Amino acid sequence: MHLMQLPREVLLGENLKGEVVNVAKRLSLGKRALILYGPKTKEIAGKDVEKNLKEAFEVSSLIVREATMGEVERTLDKIRDENVNWLIAVGGGSIIDIAKLASFKAGIPFISFPTTASHDGIASANASIKDLGAKTSIKAIPPIAVIADVEVIKTAPYRYLAAGVGDIISNFTAVKDWQLAHRIRGEYYSEYAASLSLMSAKMVIRNADIIRLGNEDSVRKVIKGLISSGVAMSIAGSSRPASGAEHLFSHALDMIAPKPALHGEQCGVGTIIVAYLHGLRWEKIRETLKKVGAPTNAYELGIDPEYIIEALTIAHTIRPERYTIFGKDGLTREAAEKAAKITGVI
Repeated sequence: MHLMQLPREVLLGENLKGEVVNVAKRLSLGKRALILYGPKTKEIAGKDVEKNLKEAFEVSSLIVREATMGEVERTLDKIRDENVNWLIAVGGGSIIDIAKLASFKAGIPFISFPTTASHDGIASANASIKDLGAKTSIKAIPPIAVIADVEVIKTAPYRYLAAGVGDIISNFTAVKDWQLAHRIRGEYYSEYAASLSLMSAKMVIRNADIIRLGNEDSVRKVIKGLISSGVAMSIAGSSRPASGAEHLFSHALDMIAPKPALHGEQCGVGTIIVAYLHGLRWEKIRETLKKVGAPTNAYELGIDPEYIIEALTIAHTIRPERYTIFGKDGLTREAAEKAAKITGVI
């Protein structure tokens, strides 16, 4: 049996803070809601969303910070204590990830209200939780609805939008790795999910000149790509269409670098190297990332080249069950250094 769970509603537009009430009513989510936000995202949009919700629902709130199991447990305690029917996450990736896993464990729906467009977790079923050994993803459920307010997302620093492009462009190498695993390991492969994923990646390359402007239109383009990636993962029943060797590289950097960069930034740089290993047009990927102002090398990531090489050599150990271009034994130090130098990453 192949189960596909998809968001039932996706709203993309301006001034949507009040629209949460209508969405929750249309989807008959129940009377008691819990809103999650961070200290910053409470001020950016959380307070307004909460105020609007209180007109029609019983609402309690919780400030959450890092995406850790401790925060997930704290959210679950609140859900049980308040007998909550549904959750809404107002924030970036970490806050949405906490809501995603807590709602999955509690068996209740959640709405995703992103305040940044930095990665495809806003609409996917996978949650990245930090203290599971490495910061790696865990299967949960996708949001029942995604409400993307362009006005809110536009207020985030432009760096986050550029990081979103990095996460979308990584679909090129993720799909290549998936096809490789299909051929070598006989792994399940969905042509439809792969096509949707690649369409998002091609779209950001085509619209790089619009995205770099950092206006409402730019946000719309990136958000649509991120949501399509999330839907592709739901169709595939795994993160395969949007997560390959480049994501393993990013997770490895999260583990070893003293100060990791944003997830999408690291995935973008990883995509340049992995595209080279696959024999793809890595220069085109680097050119697009440069155009939108995303990092393309170790210096721009703020990470020492030594950590880049080490991450490339240990990436295959992060998810050993996930076959990628790194193979079963990973890259040698020499191969890692050569690939990073040829692509200009170090």
